[in-house]
Amino acid sequence: MKNKTILIIEDEKRLSDLLCDYLCQAGYTTDCLYEGQEAVARVRANQPALILLDLMLPGKDGLDICKEIRSFSEVPIVMMTARVEEIDRLLGLELGADDYICKPFSPREVVARVKAVLRRSRGAVHSGRSLTLDNKKYIAKFHGEKLDLTAVEFQLLRILFEQSGRIFTRDQLMDKLYTDRRIVCDRTIDSHIKKLRKKIAIAAPGLEIIRSVYGVGYKYEGL
Repeated sequence: MKNKTILIIEDEKRLSDLLCDYLCQAGYTTDCLYEGQEAVARVRANQPALILLDLMLPGKDGLDICKEIRSFSEVPIVMMTARVEEIDRLLGLELGADDYICKPFSPREVVARVKAVLRRSRGAVHSGRSLTLDNKKYIAKFHGEKLDLTAVEFQLLRILFEQSGRIFTRDQLMDKLYTDRRIVCDRTIDSHIKKLRKKIAIAAPGLEIIRSVYGVGYKYEGL
């Protein structure tokens, strides 16, 4: 990857400087903006490898910036937010953010998230014999038929699919799905799995590709 510039759009200068330090130590170059009004023009002029975009900015809201950038670019966008209630929208097709991270956060976690999103964006479409996942557009197709998944269901299916055959415990799946460390019941995973299976069954009746491992968790066994 030749372009290693991370554009940080964050109005809190101390936080922006801290992120710059950690990203530079990880081998990236950085560009910083402290308000939203210039963001779209900056991306049009010099598209970065990835954008770290604060949700609440002076000048222009992060949600509006994300939507406008998506009208002309597929550059990966990681939203930084303290507004947990916005997460489903951030990860939805409406806005097109690639990931989110909730404040307060560890700079090391941000660097790890940046690396993960850049890896995914280099291989945006993952395909198996039956399942195709488009990580940028949040589209899943089984036997060519589009699955009507929520953002969380898509993430859950992707986690299982990318390590087919591996058994994930409920706790492991919760840690990967809810990176904002919100408190959720472990049966929440069971509920998501149940809905996911129903939607897959519409495309492939009688075929079980997400298997329960008694007393342990779940795994993907695709054909």
